[in-house]
Amino acid sequence: MKILHTSDWHLGKRLDYFSRLEEQRAVLTEICEIADAESVDAVIVAGDLFDTFNPPVEAVELLYKTLRRLSREGRRPVIAIAGNHDSADRIDAPDILARECGIIFIGYPQATIRPFQIKDGFAIRVSTAGFLEISLPQYNYPLRIMHTPFANELRLKQFLGMDDKAQQLNELLRKHWLAIGNIHCDNQGVNLLTTHLYMLQRGGEILEEPEGEKPLKVGHADLVYSDAIPPQIQYTALGHLHRFQNIGDQQSPVVYPSSPLAYSFSEAGQKKGVVIVEAVPEHPAQYRFVPVIAGRKLYRKRFDDVDDAVIWLNENPGTLVELTLVSNTFLNSADMKRIHEAHDGIIHIIPIVRQTALNPAQTPTINLDQDIDVLFKDYFQHRLGQEPNPELMDLLNEVINCETETED
Repeated sequence: MKILHTSDWHLGKRLDYFSRLEEQRAVLTEICEIADAESVDAVIVAGDLFDTFNPPVEAVELLYKTLRRLSREGRRPVIAIAGNHDSADRIDAPDILARECGIIFIGYPQATIRPFQIKDGFAIRVSTAGFLEISLPQYNYPLRIMHTPFANELRLKQFLGMDDKAQQLNELLRKHWLAIGNIHCDNQGVNLLTTHLYMLQRGGEILEEPEGEKPLKVGHADLVYSDAIPPQIQYTALGHLHRFQNIGDQQSPVVYPSSPLAYSFSEAGQKKGVVIVEAVPEHPAQYRFVPVIAGRKLYRKRFDDVDDAVIWLNENPGTLVELTLVSNTFLNSADMKRIHEAHDGIIHIIPIVRQTALNPAQTPTINLDQDIDVLFKDYFQHRLGQEPNPELMDLLNEVINCETETED
């Protein structure tokens, strides 16, 4: 049995002011092509389908079209759970229509999916709170999935009975998952867990959350450890962290598949893709990372010379860039124009002006009785070691001479 595992699509997300929607459309098309080329039997999307609770219309349309294509018009089950960026109500809203297309949306913890049958296709035969079992016509054994979408403190109290704030989330989930495993997950089927939580290996490396990502803090328990996963589970499909990594072991993989695009400059250089899982009953699941190539690459570049920066920008079109420029003088308008004309994907320009240390005995005395423009020149010279350019002085004079409207 083959399962495609993906997560953290963040549809509708921008990089500062820059829209990524066309890149998202391209990379999701590529994921659909991978699913078909690999002939996967099911797809799991482990949360953060959208970037905000109220995504733009174009992002919603892209999600539904992509999931329908992944489901092959209902012939392949697609399980999509809510992440911390998603509205659980929005994820659950299209459930009745989605089921007809083979798409199973799960917004809340402890959700019970009503059993149903796709004509000439798969069927959900068993479903309880936090668990479903899928029968696929091409296999004589079932696919079982434990599911726990992102749960904040309020949802934990409501759905999992977490009343004591001091209670450890790890222990709560361990008991919850183990009870499901003992009842429903024998060795005669493929047993998976999917969740959108900040999960680490106990005693292992602390993994940093993506830059700009909403940190996951659930009650007083910031972390969930992989030792909470019951022994029946052959593969755990995680979401939240944007870098591909296995925090389990080869016998019981616990995998973040990566986001399909780099969504912040802290992710520059990371491999992006999906994970293909192959599993049969009574054997460890096998998995492999399949990279995706669509989307613009992100770069953090630093230059000491504007000419070098312009050359690199011209040689690397189709990228998104955070550009740091180190110089002895303030960047003038001509240099800024050259830089922007060289590239259409500059997101940030960070100018750094080298400062020459002054001997305190040589520090000039400032005459505070001078006109404001002269004081500004003195301050600029003191801080940056040079005279302000004419454009900057014109702007200062415009501000000084601007009349402020007041109410009578």
